[in-house]
Amino acid sequence: MAFHWAFCIFWGMKSAQKAVTSSDFFVAGRSLPIWPFVLGATASSFAAWMFIWQPGLVFRDGFQGSYLSFIAIAAPLGSALFFKRQWMLSKRYGFITPGEMYAAYFQTNIVRIFTAILAVVFAVPFLGLLFSASGYIFSIVTNGALSHVASMWFLTLILLIYVGAGGLRAVAYVCTVQTLLMVVAALILGFAVLDLIGGFEVLNEALAKVAELNIGTWGTTLGFGGGDYSSWFATPGVIQWASGLDKEGPVGGIWTGVMVLSTIIAFMGLQATPVFSMWAFSSRSPRAFAPQQVWASACVVGVLLFFFTTIEGVGAQLLGASKEVNDAGLALKQVLNELGSAQHNRITPDIINLVGQSAPWLLGILTVSVLAAIKATGGAYLSTAGSVFTRDIYRFYFNKNAAHQTQIRCSRITMLIISTLALLMATFANNGMILLGGLAISLGLQLVPALLAVTWIPWFTSKGVSAGLIIGCLGAIFTEAIAQVLSDTTMPWGQWPWTIHAAAWGFVANIVICIIGSAMTQSEEETEHKKPFHRFLRDHAVLSATKSRYRTLAWLAALVWVFFAIGPGMVIGNYLFGAPGSGYANWSLAMPSIWAWQIIWWGIGVLLIWLLAYRMGMSTEPTNEVVPIADDIASSLPALRR
Repeated sequence: MAFHWAFCIFWGMKSAQKAVTSSDFFVAGRSLPIWPFVLGATASSFAAWMFIWQPGLVFRDGFQGSYLSFIAIAAPLGSALFFKRQWMLSKRYGFITPGEMYAAYFQTNIVRIFTAILAVVFAVPFLGLLFSASGYIFSIVTNGALSHVASMWFLTLILLIYVGAGGLRAVAYVCTVQTLLMVVAALILGFAVLDLIGGFEVLNEALAKVAELNIGTWGTTLGFGGGDYSSWFATPGVIQWASGLDKEGPVGGIWTGVMVLSTIIAFMGLQATPVFSMWAFSSRSPRAFAPQQVWASACVVGVLLFFFTTIEGVGAQLLGASKEVNDAGLALKQVLNELGSAQHNRITPDIINLVGQSAPWLLGILTVSVLAAIKATGGAYLSTAGSVFTRDIYRFYFNKNAAHQTQIRCSRITMLIISTLALLMATFANNGMILLGGLAISLGLQLVPALLAVTWIPWFTSKGVSAGLIIGCLGAIFTEAIAQVLSDTTMPWGQWPWTIHAAAWGFVANIVICIIGSAMTQSEEETEHKKPFHRFLRDHAVLSATKSRYRTLAWLAALVWVFFAIGPGMVIGNYLFGAPGSGYANWSLAMPSIWAWQIIWWGIGVLLIWLLAYRMGMSTEPTNEVVPIADDIASSLPALRR
């Protein structure tokens, strides 16, 4: 543990020596080599999810919850849409934050201000969740030698030292080791659970017995999804017209087809948030994008989520953690503490403790690996929040001529303040932290129309995008849990009505208003202003004649994949390879049909990402060299304001 902390601080100090300009500190001088980018961007996307939320979600909700493993495909699909074109614009015009890009393109500061607010509003509760989780895990594995709160504050200090010292460069280079540790930890935990159970065949035979009894956290599906199946082994239909979680709960679980689709779209939208835009800006070349999307995210993370993390979650049900399985007498071993559904996020630390009892030398490795994975995610969000606030608020509004070192100092102070707020929220306002964290994910998706305008759709106007952004945020707020709290539950609907995630409700309103507003506010002046941006993109990202012929086919394949893998068509997977309760002998692939369906469509998803990233050139080098106009827009071009 001490060695890892020393390694982190070393790279923070080493990176600080190279932080001569604001570009060096905020986007690593636009010079990150391929592998630090590949590993850093991957860890930022998935590390915390892999250890904090996904195992517990699968433990509580069963295989319908494991559909969220498809973020391993959805996230790179989102980055394939946006990374390369953002990188080209940043390289050409000297953008350091996405807010600067939006302000220059739209000639208004509405989207710039929103990105700055989102970066901070997202960072505080999200970092609070990460800090709290890391403190909780450290406290448990040390048998309370340090309390949860003390552990949380101490570990955050380590993170703040190296990120505050070296900026995004330090985050990236530390992530090269943290991502490898993430993979090691996921493998060890998955294999450990499988070994305790007795092997893959024994696991599936035991699951078949559980499925026959139709037990589960959410009961049975009562005909939704093709039959009356255990909620652990089936999705409860395409959609349910329930008024919302706080008003009327859905039958057989929340993960209907449209709920899975809308939630994964929300996570895909995270690729449009400032943290991932700045990852794109920091890369030396787009050559790093395709391997990150195809091999690191879709392939490696996909294997970890669909196999090892899923085994960790469902395996815990059979090792004593599930009251339902224990009461039915189906637990293979009683080696884990029994947990209620509200305690599902304790699964990972409990398994780490269990492994440590039989192999103490593994306890240290697992603890370091899991904590490193959490820090890998937290470091990127902390760095981005400090950078965006400094560039888009402090420099733009209060000190336009701020020197490079002044900007770096401002960013460090901002990171200190944000970390302190996150720790205070995690210590004293846990419920508020959870509410704001969920809302931030929904708000992140609302940036997608603005990014589509900049990178793909010049027809979207500044006023249309701004109006859509405002309405989309309101739509997300009114369908999130926070609306029930603020209205004292007087809203006629609850959280996520009709089993549709709040992010999707907001996004639909956003895109409709954006289209209507753009149709009503077309102007020749704005069109002329945007032409150089899109002419530049067209000239440097043109497809060959051969590849252009396959463009429609590629996007049709993407739509088919979405429908069957994460959309309404997923209900077929409930029973295609054997109904859940029909017995192990009738499972044609010797595993639950829903799990087999997920794995098959994951494999097809990897091929889809490969097709888009490599064959369609969406994540490869530009066809022509990008010649920069400036390294830093702040020192070379006038601020654009309307």
